[in-house]
Amino acid sequence: MTSLTTLYDRMIADGDLHPDPAQQAILPEFERIRAALDQPVRKGLFRRAPEPPKGLYLWGGVGRGKSMLMDLFVQSLGDIPARRVHFHAFMQEIHAAMHAARKTGVDDAIAPVAADVVANVRLLAFDEMQITDITDAMIVGRLFQALFAAGVVVVTTSNRIPDDLYKDGLNRDIFLPFIELIKDRMVVWELTSPTDYRQNRLGGTPVYFSPANAEARAAMAEVWTDLAGGPGEPLTLHVNGREVEIPEFRNGVARARFHDLCGRPLGAADYLALAKAARVLLLDNVPTLGRSNFNEAKRFVTLIDALYEARVRLVCSAAAQPEMLYLEGEGSFEFERTASRLREMQAEGWGG
Repeated sequence: MTSLTTLYDRMIADGDLHPDPAQQAILPEFERIRAALDQPVRKGLFRRAPEPPKGLYLWGGVGRGKSMLMDLFVQSLGDIPARRVHFHAFMQEIHAAMHAARKTGVDDAIAPVAADVVANVRLLAFDEMQITDITDAMIVGRLFQALFAAGVVVVTTSNRIPDDLYKDGLNRDIFLPFIELIKDRMVVWELTSPTDYRQNRLGGTPVYFSPANAEARAAMAEVWTDLAGGPGEPLTLHVNGREVEIPEFRNGVARARFHDLCGRPLGAADYLALAKAARVLLLDNVPTLGRSNFNEAKRFVTLIDALYEARVRLVCSAAAQPEMLYLEGEGSFEFERTASRLREMQAEGWGG
């Protein structure tokens, strides 16, 4: 088992990281958890299992290295049963498992679902904890109580301080005990690095590739590898009782083809949900627009508006430059605003 500090120093020596005092300051907290989990769990008739260590709630601005540090930490755990998962995807799994449990006639669907999680891990590492859904808010407190009671350690990243989770949400008073639970069972730490590494990785490099040829595909693949840091998994967004699947998602970075998002009957609510879940969107194969694909063009305009208002970083490959995408047909005049936004979104430093 290799310590997190050793892995971090190795990446600096290899030129993959620059030393960052704010990141280095948090390493002992990760090491504290790793050392405690590395102790053998001895249970006997007169011997109680040791108290699990406090977890870690690591919050701060976008691009400060929170996800990178958590990935390194999980890598350092060796054979310790651990799972790293995006929080949104985890909650979707919980909803599906509870639905299946209810079909068996159980009175409390959370209990067997939590027991299944406990049976498989000693540590859960969540990326980007955020609560925007009332059903998540209703479930998460009881679920985490069960996990903590069973000795599962939780490490999570978030862009929000715990007190701002589910801020202004419906019936937020029922959620407040969960915030207190976080503060009691986890060390809350703000990563205050002044550097936005995600912006720096995009800084000075193109984010709009045209035409959408083999060279553009290679460039998009390179951006994905650099930002996401590994293979993505599908992400299912639950919007007004419907499911919207994003083909690839990792570390707050989403990737989809134009047809995935604009060739299907999606609307503003779907795109707003995507903008909440992702901080960067890679969009492949935007075609030329006009009479033949008028509905797709309208959806594309709505998608760009949602991304723009949420300050989501857009990287895309397209058949033509923004001003040449929509040259004829109804809506071409209105598209000038979208073309202008696409240009603005290419500027270095643009984004949340």
